[in-house]
Amino acid sequence: MENSPPLVELIDVSKRFGRFIAVDNANFSLAKGSVLTILGPSGCGKTTLLRMIAGFESPTSGEIRINGEPVQAVPPYRRSIGMVFQNLALFPHMTAGENVTYPLKMRRFPPQDIPELVERYLGIVRLTGMKDRRIHELSGGQQQRVAIARALSFNPDLLLLDEPLSALDKKLREEMQLEFRRIQQKIGVTTINVTHDQREALVMSDEIIVMADGAIQQSADPVSLYRHPSNMFVASFIGLTSLVKGTVVQTEGTTVEFNVDSTILCGNAGSRFEVGQSVEGAIRAEQVRIHPEQTRPEEMDNVLEGVVSEQIFEGDRMVYQVQCPSLGSTPIFVFDHDPTHHVLHRKGDSVVLSWNVRDLLVYPCR
Repeated sequence: MENSPPLVELIDVSKRFGRFIAVDNANFSLAKGSVLTILGPSGCGKTTLLRMIAGFESPTSGEIRINGEPVQAVPPYRRSIGMVFQNLALFPHMTAGENVTYPLKMRRFPPQDIPELVERYLGIVRLTGMKDRRIHELSGGQQQRVAIARALSFNPDLLLLDEPLSALDKKLREEMQLEFRRIQQKIGVTTINVTHDQREALVMSDEIIVMADGAIQQSADPVSLYRHPSNMFVASFIGLTSLVKGTVVQTEGTTVEFNVDSTILCGNAGSRFEVGQSVEGAIRAEQVRIHPEQTRPEEMDNVLEGVVSEQIFEGDRMVYQVQCPSLGSTPIFVFDHDPTHHVLHRKGDSVVLSWNVRDLLVYPCR
C-alpha cells in the first residue's frame, strides 16, 4: 500500500565509541520487499549500521523503526530478522537440514510443520536432496545457500547480509550474486546487504547507500548512482575513474572549463563554480575513446595526445593506462570492450584520447 510505513526507517542515527564517531547522523528508509546495499570501504561504518538494525549495538542517538515501531528496547531475538554472517556461522556438527531446522525450533514452530519448511527452503536455494549432507561435505557456494535458507526459514520481516560473499572466489561470488537476486525476488523478503564490492551492490540492489567516514554520501538506485555521483568520493569509489585537478577559468551554465597543468578541459558540473576555484574532474574509463596517433576525432569536446604506459587484457575488455604530457603525471584509464576487432595499442604507442564534456564530471576539490 502506498501509505504504509517503510519497513525500516533510521532517523538521525549516530554511534560513538568514546570519541570515535562510527556512524554520523544516518537517515534513510526502506520500503517492504526492496533490497538495499550499504556500500563503502573498510572502516566506513557500514557494519556498525547493520549491527544497530539487528540489535547487536545500540545507537548513541537517534531512532530505528521496523514496521513503524521503535526497536531500541527490543532485543535481537525478538526482532523478526534473519541474518547471514560473513563467516556464515553454520553449525559444523549438524547437517544442512538440521542447520535450517535450528531457528524453527528456537522459535517454537509446530514440530509437524518443520520438515515441510526445511524442504521448501532448501528447494528455494536449489539444495533439494541435500538435507542430510554435513557442512564439510558441501562446497562454498552450497554452504552459502544453507546459510540463506536458514535465515529465511522462519519467514522474517527483514534479512540482513553482512558481507557473506566476501570469502568466495570471484567466479563463485558473481554466480551467488545473481542467485541471491533470484531468491530474493522469489521470496520478496526485504533485505539490507553490506559490502565493499561495487559490482555486488550494482547487481543485487534496488537502492544503494554509499558511506565514508561514518556518513552517508549518497543514496540512489544503481543506475542513478553510477551515472550521477553526488560528490567526488562516490565518483571515484564506483567504477574505474581517472581524476584530474585544476583551476576554473570559465563557466557557462553547467559547462566548466578548467586549467590542468596548462591544458584546458571542459566538463559538466552539478553546482556553480567561481573563476579561480580549485576543482577536480572525474572521467570513467568507459567514457574515454582511444584512437591511433594520426587520428583526429571529430565532434569530441576534449582531445589529448598521450602514450600507452600499461596494457592489461581482462578477457572481455582491454584496459589501457595512458600518460598525457599535457596533464603532467596524471594517468587516464581507458576501457576497450571489443579488443578483438579494434586496433590493439601496445605499451609505448602514441595515441589520441577523446571524450565529451558531459562525461567529465566536475566537483569542488576535497
